[in-house]
Amino acid sequence: MKTECMIIHLERAQARLPQVEATKDMVPLRSHVLAAVDGQQMDASQSRAYIRKLLRPHYPFQLRPSEIATFHSHRACWTRIIKEDLDAALILEDDLRLDPEVFPKALDLALSNVQPGDFVRFPIKLREDALREIASTGSIQMQAYDRIALGMVAQLVTRDAAQELLAASETFDRPVDNFLQMQWVHNVRVLTVWPSGVREISNELGGSLIGRNSGFVEKLRREILRPLYRRKIRALARRNLNASR
Repeated sequence: MKTECMIIHLERAQARLPQVEATKDMVPLRSHVLAAVDGQQMDASQSRAYIRKLLRPHYPFQLRPSEIATFHSHRACWTRIIKEDLDAALILEDDLRLDPEVFPKALDLALSNVQPGDFVRFPIKLREDALREIASTGSIQMQAYDRIALGMVAQLVTRDAAQELLAASETFDRPVDNFLQMQWVHNVRVLTVWPSGVREISNELGGSLIGRNSGFVEKLRREILRPLYRRKIRALARRNLNASR
């Protein structure tokens, strides 16, 4: 299977370079550092790809430039998978730490059992309920879950999945991990490996690069609207799951 690792790295985030190198040393695949799209330097076409209230349920918040740029960075990885004619790619963000005991086994389990069209998540937390086991080794399992949780720190993306995701996201209206939750839109089978051996360490590297400084009113608005949106997504996920059985 022709695979490689892509590490998304924002070039001006110099403090993260040592962690990028440490990640490259840990991953048993040919690694490529992919320059992240910078929210401060997007061109007009990248900005126009974001269209508010494009899909239902409507995403209730306007995206920050950094969130739009993050979506484009993942699209750049999916595009590289196709251009390089890869069977799959391990896509990592630059603010993670890999457990040397757990992650290699988790990755090997995914590589040994992934099917064309699959998208395999390596989350930092497990928030879903398992539906069925796809494969396992020791205490590590690759399973299908009742829904897709947020987070795009680490994932194995097959070529067919990349094609489907690109076709479905030429324009978008929400962050990339929220978009991934909408399987009824992109039709990609999303699986999860747990335990993953992946830990997010952005706080150790100077904090998130997608931070928001919000006033009291905006924070209150988000606290009200976020659970309402999540409820709608969960209802659609259940409906889609029942329809696919």
